[in-house]
Formats: sequence, C-alpha cells, structure tokens
Amino acid sequence: MGGRWNDRGGRGADVDFTQLTDRDERLEGELFQHGNTGINFSKYEDIPVEATGDNVPPHINTFDDIELTEIIENNIKLANYDVPTPVQKYAIPIVMSGRDVMACAQTGSGKTAAFLVPILNQMYKHGVTPPPQNRPFNRRKQYPLGLVLAPTRELATQIFEESKKFCYRSRMRPCVLYGGNNTQEQMRELDRGCHLVVATPGRLEDMIMRGKVGLDNIRFLVLDEADRMLDMGFEPQIRRIVEESKMPQTGERQTLMFSATFPKAIQELASDFLHNYIFLAVGRVGSTSVNITQSIFWVEENDKRSHLLDLLSNIKDQNEGDEKDCLTLIFVETKKSADALEDFLYNYNHPVTSIHGDRTQKEREEALKFFRSGRCPVLVATAVAARGLDIPNVKHVINFDLPAEVEEYVHRIGRTGRMGNLGTATSFFNDKNRNVATGLVRLLTETQQEIPGFLEDMTTDRGWGSRGRGGGGGRNQRYGGQSSSFGSRDYRTQGGNRNNNTRDQRSGGGGGGGGGGGGGASRSSYGGGGGSYGGGGSRDDGGYYRNGGGSSGGYGGSYNNNSGGGGGGGGGGHDWWNE
Repeated sequence: MGGRWNDRGGRGADVDFTQLTDRDERLEGELFQHGNTGINFSKYEDIPVEATGDNVPPHINTFDDIELTEIIENNIKLANYDVPTPVQKYAIPIVMSGRDVMACAQTGSGKTAAFLVPILNQMYKHGVTPPPQNRPFNRRKQYPLGLVLAPTRELATQIFEESKKFCYRSRMRPCVLYGGNNTQEQMRELDRGCHLVVATPGRLEDMIMRGKVGLDNIRFLVLDEADRMLDMGFEPQIRRIVEESKMPQTGERQTLMFSATFPKAIQELASDFLHNYIFLAVGRVGSTSVNITQSIFWVEENDKRSHLLDLLSNIKDQNEGDEKDCLTLIFVETKKSADALEDFLYNYNHPVTSIHGDRTQKEREEALKFFRSGRCPVLVATAVAARGLDIPNVKHVINFDLPAEVEEYVHRIGRTGRMGNLGTATSFFNDKNRNVATGLVRLLTETQQEIPGFLEDMTTDRGWGSRGRGGGGGRNQRYGGQSSSFGSRDYRTQGGNRNNNTRDQRSGGGGGGGGGGGGGASRSSYGGGGGSYGGGGSRDDGGYYRNGGGSSGGYGGSYNNNSGGGGGGGGGGHDWWNE
C-alpha cells in the first residue's frame, strides 16, 4: 500500500503516512491564524509563465486539478489558498511528475508552497525509507527525505514555518538548522526525528560532520534563492553537501532550483545538479511589478534625514495617523548607519526597530516580530540582513541609501507589492548614485513608471540638467520601451521545438559586435552599434548585467566609466533588461 513502510528498526508497526492524525485546535490556531489574507489572488492572473524543456506536463488551474493527499488538501484549505499562483500552477504538476526544475521566480511569487506542496505530497504517498543498513551505529543520526537549502537564517525560518503548516496532522516532521542559534537545541530537535530539513549550508555541514544528519536517503533537494547563496560565497559548501556527502546522484534524486536571476554561475550549477530539467520563467512579481509605484527624488546627502521625516509623516497622515497599517522598510548601506538612523527616528517619536549583521539572532527575531505585528511599523535594515525576508504586509520601501547595482534595487523594492498587492517604493538619489542612473531609467520604463527629469538628463547627451526633486519628465522611448515581463530565459533553448505549455524561444540571428566604448563615447550610445542591451555573459565580459547570452547585443564597457571595449554581439531575438 502506498505510504506504508514496515519499520524494522524496532517500532514494528506499519505506518500509513497518507492518513490524517488527530486534530490539535491550539496548534491549528497558531499555524493558520493569519492564513493568506494578504494575498490578492486576482492580481496573479496577469502574471505570465513560460515553461521550456522536454515533455512539459500540463499546468493546473485549481488545486482540484491534481491528485493531492487528504493531508495536503486539508492544510491548503486551512491556509486559505483559494487558487494556485502562476508558479504553483506550473511547478506543482512538474514536481509531482518527478521532473527536475529550474525556476526564475522572486520571493513573493508563492514559490515556497510551489515546492513544499508537491514534495510533501509525494513523501506522504510513498512513506519513509529505512536508514542505510551498513551505516555506523548511531541510533540518533537522522536520514531526512527532503532537504531545502537557503542563504539566510531568516529565509530558512520562513520556509520552516510554511513547512509546519503543510505537515500539520501528518507523521512527517520538519526541522530547521541555521547558524547564530543554540546548536544543542537544534541537535535535540533533530533527535526527535526529521523527515524534511531546512538549513543554511554552513550549519548543515556542521551537523553532517557531527554525525547528526546523513543525506543518504535524500529524494528531494531544493536550492532556494540560489543566486543569493552564490553571491554570499556558499558555492563550495553547496558542492560539498551535494557531491561529497553520500547524497544520491543527479538523476537519482529530484532537484529543484529557484533563483531570481540566472547568471552564468547559476547556469553551471543547474547543469551539474539537475537532470533533463524544465525551465520555468515566471513573470516578475513585486520587484519590477507595475503594482509598485516607484518614485525617485533628488536629495542631497545632508538633507536625507529631514526628507525622511517628511515622508514618514505623510505616510502616517495617509493612514489616518495609524502607522501600524503601513509597515515601512528603510534600507541603508551600513550597520553603523542603521543604528544611527534608528536612534534618530526614535528621538522623533517614531516606533522603529532595526536589523543588521551585528545583531544577535535573538535580537533579529525580536525586531522582526515587533515589525510584523505593527508594534514597530518602521524597520531600518541593511540589505544583507534583509535578504530573504518575506513580510507580506510591507506597504512602503524607502531606499535611504541607494545600492550600487540595479539588481540589488530590484531585490529591495520587491519587499513590497507582494502577492499581487499594491506597494510604494521611494528612493533618495544624488551624485553618489550616478552609476545606476541608466539601469534605473530602463527599469522605470519597463514598469511604466514616471521618469524624473534629472535621470533623463543624466542618461542622455543633454548633460546633467536640472536637479529638482520629485518625479517628472515622462518616459524616454530611446531606452528600449516596454520589454518583456520575464526575469530570464532558458539558456539551453536555441530554437523552435514547441512543447505543450511552452512558447518558442527562437534566438534569432547573432548580434553584431559592439563598437569601441572608450574615448568619450556617450553613455546613451551603449558603446557602439552592438545592440541596445548588455549581453554576452558576466559582468567581466563588459556587459552591465550578469546574464547575457541571447540578448540583443552588448554595449561597450561598464556604466561605471566610459572606457572598455565594445560589447560582444548577443544571440539576438530578445532584450531582457536584466540579462
């Protein structure tokens, strides 16, 4: 019978993992009290998804379109999931068919449930696997069936909390492992049993070396926010975990990778870890969504604090004096700045808290708890500390300090406008930020936002022009107009085999080589005639964005300076802004 395993290790009972266990009203209230009331499901209908690969399974439109266990069906209802989000419509049937997946999707697209629902459903149907017979004697070593790797403790905790919902009234037990917390406490939790482990790479390696976790029985491997893990230097740990820890080989396990971007390093990781995978390109949710109103103001460095006070006062007035209904996330560049700005706002009677890398885990968790509850509706954060955070009700993101790269800007503003809801992003811009001007113009154009005049002046031949505050100026179509709503493309696809539920990805002819970008070529010329968008590979190749290959051609050199050779010709056929 499916879902049964005769435990010969001593308990001696057939366990049917598909059956609901007894209801626990107290636990049910704790897990599902918030449900998904923050999700605007109707907004999801316009988000496009492309699936490429061999024999793509048909997508679903409702959760009734696919066979789910009673446990999963029950928990989906308790979580108030009315209809699957676009990434769930495609990913759930693909995973349940046993295929590997590489999905380009942002946090806030519903991707956590997109992998937890099918993985746990399959675990319930097929039951557990006995520990390896030739293992060293260690009754307390755990051999989980599923492993989810995440870049930060906050994201790992969030995934773990979601997994507890879908494990409710089941015999499967999830555990979470991350640094900065009591190791002994986590080991005690492991000793109680673990079927699904959610972990950061460093702490998982530590538990493997301690003999507390074995990966011999892994059926499902998930790399969430894979691009972030590589950015944070986790690739060596990830490769050791996957390739040197007795984990089943590629093709013998099912592997899912989720990434907001698809640079060359992620392509190589996908090639090494995934077998005959299906590539999902999910329309950008949140980070570049038209649901986010973006405003960029010219603010000199010394004037930022006074402008921030005015902005927070306006936010409070718009919410009729109640800041609790409008969570505001403020990004700064340094830990020192976070502390200083928190003190400043506190002295002006704003209920504020902050997180950054020097905070203890307890302090971080407490700050996030106060922020989520509305007790401190203003959170000052460094970008590193905020990576992976999934706080559904953030209404306003403020870039007090703009990042050095547009990609980071995209990630930051993606903290609002989540789950199809409306959001606002406000950024303070001055001379220090001129290197991101061109990228911002492209992004504002793509997302149909108003472009302030000073940004248009900065990115055209007209020079610097006026520096008045506020938006304005309309859209300049020389920056490419409305581009695709997809975050990336399947780099494997070179031409026109149309699978069910896919679109042709014809690459077109190769773009011509770019002209020389040095010696005073204007920024707006893109370094010559190689095409209007950066392509041809990584940043080291001269393209502004990391993911090239197949864009409409390269421009010459970085926008951080006017030197550098002409960009190489891209593969032609599309001109996605972040490639």
